[in-house]
Amino acid sequence: MERFTVHSGRAVPLRRSDIDTDQIIPSDWLKRVERTGFAAGLFSEWRRQPGFVLDRPEYAGATILVAGVNFGTGSSREHAVWALQDHGFRVVISERFGDIFRGNAHKGGLLAVQLAAGDVERLTAAVEQDPSAEVTVDLVAREIRYPDHKVAFDLDDYTRERLLAGLDDIALTLQHDDEIANYERARLSWLPTAL
Repeated sequence: MERFTVHSGRAVPLRRSDIDTDQIIPSDWLKRVERTGFAAGLFSEWRRQPGFVLDRPEYAGATILVAGVNFGTGSSREHAVWALQDHGFRVVISERFGDIFRGNAHKGGLLAVQLAAGDVERLTAAVEQDPSAEVTVDLVAREIRYPDHKVAFDLDDYTRERLLAGLDDIALTLQHDDEIANYERARLSWLPTAL
């Protein structure tokens, strides 16, 4: 997983609330087993609508998604995180996230930043007014900066340290590779092994 320290980019304002994982990536995309190729399915139902914000040229290449309240609710699907990342997003900002989505996002290296409603609205309005505005998400300082604004955000220390170090669940386990190997070598020979 790629380390996340400070990311600067442009943002897409998605003025929709209660976005569940089926809207992020419809269930017919869940048959794929690879972690790539999901960008085409991202918000695919909404992208059929002319003028959908992700398809507007002024937001092409944006790497930060600013969404309405209750982003990523519904069923657990890592595919929603993969689709957002495959499209190029590194950060999603919302007033509130589905717990499972937020956990999947952070475990997969996608930073989910929760801000107060007023802060989300000000950021949304700013990137609507100037789609070229640079937004910086600084995980080290735990703040978001954009023209004439600086907003602090909270993130638990454990998740923050994992993201700063670029450690997914497998990488965390492999930090104890020597201990695991020593344990397996000491096991009785007739027991099943993981090596």
